[in-house]
Amino acid sequence: MDIKEFFEMSAGKWFSQRTSHHLAFKQSESGKSDIRIEMLPANDPEVIKLCEQYEINPSLAWGGARVTWDGTMEWDQEKHTGSSVLVPIPDPDKPGEGKLLRDVGYAEKAGVAGRYVMGSDGALTLITEYETMYSEERLWFASPNLRLRTSILKRFGGFSMASFCSEIRLGVTTPPAAANAAEVKS
Repeated sequence: MDIKEFFEMSAGKWFSQRTSHHLAFKQSESGKSDIRIEMLPANDPEVIKLCEQYEINPSLAWGGARVTWDGTMEWDQEKHTGSSVLVPIPDPDKPGEGKLLRDVGYAEKAGVAGRYVMGSDGALTLITEYETMYSEERLWFASPNLRLRTSILKRFGGFSMASFCSEIRLGVTTPPAAANAAEVKS
């Protein structure tokens, strides 16, 4: 599986349950979110704008995705909503690796360019380094409609948070990429 196939398999509506462990405080909390992932074509103005922001030729992008979330965390019960555009830029010299451009970061609200690695097992690892933080997420499909995600966040040289999420696809029994692959084989 390559990065484009992973994104295509991720398209749709998801229900996410998260458990986060705050290591410094020796506390854990749970949360839940509704997530929507929609594919963006290469000529989408947001894809082009993000490429230009990082001085990357937009022709190197096959497209991207818009991720929108609406959720709550146990400790504050406030709504956490937002949206981010993600644009992977494959490395021509390293198959399965590349840059991941984001208009909103995972750990900070500013845009950031991280990197990704597609494992031979089909898992996607996202690595983002900020000025004072480091985040690493690993995402994989247990089945077409069940996606799992782990993440770690390091601040000031030590781990500060670890999370585990299970994400269940809502309303669609076959992801678009899997449906297209089945049609091609017929």
